[in-house]
Amino acid sequence: MSTTTDPAAPPPRLSVVVPVKNEAGNIETLVAEIGKACDKLKPFEVIYVDDGSTDATLPTLRALQAKTPWLRVVHHDRSGGQSGAVRSGVLRARAPVIATLDGDGQNDPSFIPILYAALDQGGPGVGLAQGQRIGRKGAWKQLQSRIANGVRGRILKDATRDTGCGLKLFRREVYLALPYFDALHRFMPALVTREGFGVVHRDVVDRPRFTGRSNYGMFDRLWVGILDLAGVWWLIRRRRPAPKAEEMPHSPKSP
Repeated sequence: MSTTTDPAAPPPRLSVVVPVKNEAGNIETLVAEIGKACDKLKPFEVIYVDDGSTDATLPTLRALQAKTPWLRVVHHDRSGGQSGAVRSGVLRARAPVIATLDGDGQNDPSFIPILYAALDQGGPGVGLAQGQRIGRKGAWKQLQSRIANGVRGRILKDATRDTGCGLKLFRREVYLALPYFDALHRFMPALVTREGFGVVHRDVVDRPRFTGRSNYGMFDRLWVGILDLAGVWWLIRRRRPAPKAEEMPHSPKSP
């Protein structure tokens, strides 16, 4: 299920993709925050991807969609995971630049314009502006994250302190050039670099979720992502620079 868009409206300069699963209680507040944060980036669109929710997420989104012209809704008939939900949103996005954030309220949308500016200032050679969380709550979470990010950084050498942050802003064409697999969103700095694009970083403030509990597996647990880490390492090792391809025109006909 998705909305239709007005063909006469100008294309958006930014698409915000929000994957959600059973986040009915967090939708209205976060949508309002996103709208306020992106007001200076008009025209924009927000694409919520309902990843097979079993609560009131979909009817809540549909009701809000009826009075919010820039809100689009995509529905998965069953859960495909966070990376799959992000991909569904990006494939339907109309803007050349995509922002992503988690749907539980922990990512503050007020940082979207900061990431947009960082990407824009970097020029076409920069493919990703990656948020890096500060102020994370809970000593156990911090320890898990520090260990996982430390191991990942040593193996992939992606120069990123925190790849688990859902706040990212990237060029759509760069994302679509990446090899797709489950957990792609957690390794984007390394894979964007693999494609020859730069990555810039900005600190963002981590907040407690608005309501409810986490519905996606947490990458902060090292053992969840160890096989994915090995796979990304292999992809980077197998990368070869692509030759420049130029099609030759027909030779002029002889008289």
